[in-house]
Amino acid sequence: MGSNIQLSKRLSAIGEMVTEGNRLVDVGCDHGYLPVYLIQEKKIPFAIAMDVRTGPLSRAQEHIRQFGMENYIKTRLSDGLKELKPGEGDTLVIAGMGGPLMERILTDGKSVRDSFSELILQPQSDIPHFRRFIRTQGYEIVEEKMVEEDGKFYPMMRVIPEDKAPNSKTPKDNPYHGTSPEAQQLLERESSPYTLEEAFGAYLLKEKDPVLYRYLLREARIRANILKQLEGAAQPEAVEARILEVKEEAQLIAAALAEYEG
Repeated sequence: MGSNIQLSKRLSAIGEMVTEGNRLVDVGCDHGYLPVYLIQEKKIPFAIAMDVRTGPLSRAQEHIRQFGMENYIKTRLSDGLKELKPGEGDTLVIAGMGGPLMERILTDGKSVRDSFSELILQPQSDIPHFRRFIRTQGYEIVEEKMVEEDGKFYPMMRVIPEDKAPNSKTPKDNPYHGTSPEAQQLLERESSPYTLEEAFGAYLLKEKDPVLYRYLLREARIRANILKQLEGAAQPEAVEARILEVKEEAQLIAAALAEYEG
């Protein structure tokens, strides 16, 4: 067996969210680093590593053999959850994919998905829509993290079925809209289709997460630069719709930043 594997900051944060003692299913396992690490740390007893592509799955199999994990980690070539049966795992991890693809996997595999006690999810795109999707599927977000690595920001969440989260801090009928007066005023003026909770994460905002703060500052600068370029266009009326869209995004970011000033 080789020496202990070293995870990236992103994978380490995902691993921290996994409940100790749970059987893991890693969809889109890539190199298989996460299940290998969690077995080495004795945090989980068993894992199934799955990927839709033969290349990544072969690399995962090589790492599993390298670290002597053949008895603890099984691999499967699978499009999403298709090759998995209900009850084969306790924690489902899907990370590093676009939000729409993750929504498809979770929708197509609903019967299997519903057998897990928790889902650890890290969408790479369309994150506000993904947070809304999770709630419509009967799940409650109970933990969120954001890490910055190599200049990129990665939000992630742990979700459980609503009926198992009776004391949730963010009940479905009471979405988080911000607490500061500044945020409330800004939200009243802007017309974003998403709430602050959906856009940036209720727990990240409530805890005034420092990584989210850095992300918000960066996004505010980007929107300011875009607006400057658009408003300086030779025919600004041609980009009027885009200007309005960017202003709405900027106002939502400003409302989130106002939470840090309270």
